[in-house]
Amino acid sequence: MGDFKASSMFGAGSAVLRGVIAAPLERVRKKASGSREGPNDSVNAMIESEIIPRLLMAHASGASRNKPKRSRPIAPEDASAFAILPLRLEAASLLEEVDAFIAEGSSVETICLDLLAPAARMLGEMWERDECDFLDVTMGLWRLQEVMREIAARSPADLPSLKVPRSALFSPMPGDQHNFGTLMIEEVFSRAGWQSEALVRPDRRDLLDRLGQRPFDMVGLTLARDWPSGAIADLIRAMRNASANPRITVLVGGRMINENPGLVETIGADGTGADALAALDTAESLMKVYAINSQNLR
Repeated sequence: MGDFKASSMFGAGSAVLRGVIAAPLERVRKKASGSREGPNDSVNAMIESEIIPRLLMAHASGASRNKPKRSRPIAPEDASAFAILPLRLEAASLLEEVDAFIAEGSSVETICLDLLAPAARMLGEMWERDECDFLDVTMGLWRLQEVMREIAARSPADLPSLKVPRSALFSPMPGDQHNFGTLMIEEVFSRAGWQSEALVRPDRRDLLDRLGQRPFDMVGLTLARDWPSGAIADLIRAMRNASANPRITVLVGGRMINENPGLVETIGADGTGADALAALDTAESLMKVYAINSQNLR
């Protein structure tokens, strides 16, 4: 594909994108003042709360909304080997590496979930360990975003559906600081044709207010860390009471639920999924049951 500087495949916005990514990292560097002890000031926290969401928004803005399909998984060892490449390769060469996974059957969703996002996290971890400097991290993240924009732009459009799209709201558990899972699952549902929204770091009132404003068919609650089951159950009851749709479906997900699937019933949720695509399958199955039951009640 030739040298990146001679290639126009990534468009004319590269300098702007580089600045967008560098800005939050520059804030980290200024706040740290030579110290990386504060968790709220760490580059990893910034990558989770700002950088990865920017990557996903670049993906969403350039991608057509396709029905996600299960595809060839990416082995953990392959993902680990790829994670170091944004520091070594220009964007065009990095894209060639991604194209190799796509040629072997990996979907855009799999690339995002299992390759690009883990690579972004790895850059933050390396910076924390003094294995690379500020400029390295900035350039590596910029290259990842350029690659994501390119593969998203290639996604072929599906014919529009004649069905009325379902609607969903996704939110992290109020108090969670990590939003990546919420944004990724919203992206997967949106590409499948749902009218979906995601809240970023909401408090409890933000979440309940939004549920009261629109009769969503479903709400998805993502748990980035373990929470008391009683606290989750209390929030789910509050969400159902606040919802403009009295029969709203509630999905929950995260490591805590994956390790204890029996909690789904205990906390009063309707279902779960081990990952974003499994959650989509569960949601669509529940919507079919809901539609059948609604027909029977008429």
